Amino acid sequence: MKACGLIVEYNPFHNGHLYHIQKAKKNSNADCMIAVMSGTFLQRGEPAIIDKFHRTRAALQSGIDIVLELPYHYAVQSSDMFAKGAVKTLHEIGVSDINFGSESGNISNFITSYEIFKAKETIYEKNLKSYLDKGISFPKASKFAYEHIGLTSGDMDLSKPNNILGFSYVKTILENDLAIKPSTIKRTNSDYHDQTIGNSIASATGIRNELFTNAQITPEIAKSIPKETYLELQQYKHTATTWHTWESYFPLLHYRVLTMSLQELSLIEGVDEGLEYRIKQTSKEATSFTGWIDAIKTKRYTWTRLQRIFVHILTNTSKNDVNQVSNEASIPYIRLLGFNQTGQAYLNQTRKKRNVPLVTKISQKPNPMLEMEEKASNAYYSILPPKQKNQFKKQEIQPPIRI
Repeated sequence: MKACGLIVEYNPFHNGHLYHIQKAKKNSNADCMIAVMSGTFLQRGEPAIIDKFHRTRAALQSGIDIVLELPYHYAVQSSDMFAKGAVKTLHEIGVSDINFGSESGNISNFITSYEIFKAKETIYEKNLKSYLDKGISFPKASKFAYEHIGLTSGDMDLSKPNNILGFSYVKTILENDLAIKPSTIKRTNSDYHDQTIGNSIASATGIRNELFTNAQITPEIAKSIPKETYLELQQYKHTATTWHTWESYFPLLHYRVLTMSLQELSLIEGVDEGLEYRIKQTSKEATSFTGWIDAIKTKRYTWTRLQRIFVHILTNTSKNDVNQVSNEASIPYIRLLGFNQTGQAYLNQTRKKRNVPLVTKISQKPNPMLEMEEKASNAYYSILPPKQKNQFKKQEIQPPIRI
C-alpha cells in the first residue's frame, strides 16, 4: 500500500483541510492517508480548541486513515524543529509522499529555493546573526536574511507562513536524504491568519475567533466545517463545558508565575536573556492573558515566541527536559491516536518494516518525550471540572480510536 503523509493541527478540522486531503490523495495516488497532528498545544504556542481525540475522530471521518501524534517536544517549536519531528515521524511510518498547502503552490519553487539557500547559506547566517544582534525577533531577522539571498520575492516568498513551513519540510527531507517525495497544493480563498469567515473555505483562525466571540457554532462556522467537525465541537463543548483558550488558563498561569522564584523561571525552556525579570515584573499588574503578553512583547520577543514560553511555564518544561531529548537523532517512537480499516491494513502490512516502536498509550513505554507529553496533557485538562478532567485524561491510557 502506498501512503501519503500530511502535517496538520486541525484546530479545528475545516473544509480547507477536506479539500487538502482530497487533492493530496489524488495527486499522490495513495492508498492510505496519514496525518501527523499536534496534540494538546500547537506550533504557535496555543492550546488546541478541543482535545486531540475529538480532532482525531473528525479527521478519521473525513478522509484520513491514520492519525499520529506529533510529540510535544516538536509541536511547540519554530518551523525547523516542528518540521523535523513531523517529517521524521512520517518517514518512520513509511510514507512515500508528503503533501502540504502553501501560498506558492509549486513544489519546484521549494526545491530551487533550497538549492539557493544551500549555495548562499553562509550569507544567510551572517545576516541573520547581524539582525538578531540588533534585537530584532527571529522571524523578522530570518525574513530580512532571506531577502539578502533573494528568497522573499518572485516565485517564492519566504515571508509567508505556509511557505516557511513548507520550506522547512522540504529542507528536512533533502538534508536527511529521506526517500520521500514532497508536493504542494496552493491554499485557496483564505489566508492562514484571516480573522473572519468569508466563504465555505475559511481559515482555522477565523473559525476560532467566531467560536470565541459567539460562544456557539454559528451558521457561518457551520458552512465552513464538515458535519463531523460540527458534531465533535458540539460534543466536546457539551461534555467539557468549554473550548480551550489562553484566557481560560490565565488564572493558573498567573498563579504559577507569582509563586515561582526568578531562579525557577530562568530554568524554563525559552526563558533567556533575563526575560524572567520582565515576566515576573509584568505579572504584578496582569489581569488577562492578552494584556500580559502585550506588556511583555518587545521587538525581539514576538507574540508567538512568548506564547510558546507560557506553554512551557504551564507544563513546567525546563531547559533540562528539552536537552534530554534534543540529541535524539531519530524519532524514538510513533504515537498512534486513531485509525480506520484502511489504516489498520497499512499498519499490519508495514509492521515488520518499522524501526521504532508503535506506542498506543501514553504510559506504554518509558521515554522522556512521553513524560513531557503526560505533563502537557495534565496541564491541558487542568481547567476542566474534576469529573470531566478525569474522564478526558483516561483517554491517554486507552487504546487508539478505531473508526
